[in-house]
Amino acid sequence: MNEITPVTDAATNAEPVKAVPTLPDAQTVTAVKHWTDKLFSFRVTRPSTMRFRSGEFVMIGLMGDVNPKTGKQKPLLRAYSIASPSWDDELEFYSIKVQDGPLTSKLQHIQVGDEIILRPKPVGTLVHDALIPGKRIWFFATGTGFAPFASLLRDPQTYEDYDEVIITHTCRTAGELTYGAELIENLKQDEMMIELLGQENLDKIRYYPTTTREESPKMGRITDLMRSGEAFTDLGVDPINPDSDRAMVCGNLAFNLEIKDLLEGYGLEEGANSKPAQYVVEKAFLD
Repeated sequence: MNEITPVTDAATNAEPVKAVPTLPDAQTVTAVKHWTDKLFSFRVTRPSTMRFRSGEFVMIGLMGDVNPKTGKQKPLLRAYSIASPSWDDELEFYSIKVQDGPLTSKLQHIQVGDEIILRPKPVGTLVHDALIPGKRIWFFATGTGFAPFASLLRDPQTYEDYDEVIITHTCRTAGELTYGAELIENLKQDEMMIELLGQENLDKIRYYPTTTREESPKMGRITDLMRSGEAFTDLGVDPINPDSDRAMVCGNLAFNLEIKDLLEGYGLEEGANSKPAQYVVEKAFLD
């Protein structure tokens, strides 16, 4: 005869299980990929009501540590360019890892199923609306500044507006170029992207990656290569001309300022959403 365990009221006396509070403006992580020990990308669900223009950014983050005095937490938020195009059902982001960074020291450990905070109010200047019509568009990026161009390279309007699309990406090491290089390679091979954008439009893309520390096929800072004329020779194009060329810039602060001076030396004027012109710089982004 089997022993029967007597029923007790232990379960009824136990403290009720507390539901884990959901983050404010929470979105769920759907994919994570680590590209190097310092770079990773991730995708999250997209709010059903969120609309944005390719190239814009949003504030994302996590809850900070509990304040030992108040017992409360505050959200840690940072501006992140949206790397996915405006038509995508999910949102993609590309991030650095800073071991002692208030946010990225935590964000780099997210896994599929985790939640992040996403404020669904996109803004930014790296949008087609901030430029007047031209024939050729230049995307200038350093490091994770490639992110908004990952969005724009997958936006049909980019190819409707321009006959040629040149993306330059300068990083310290070759590994830091991988995210952008793979994205462009996949663009040209993915059947859905070919159908959406058209092979003739994808053929407009000119990719010009360079490194500054690790040896690679093309060494040097893009600004130096432009000053010497080497970049234009390599690409087989004329130097930048205000009549035909438009530009978008996203990188670290020093790079943004340097290339801003270069572009104005070529005769381009800086634009904005309120006053479109020949080039724009994303001031909210710091690599």
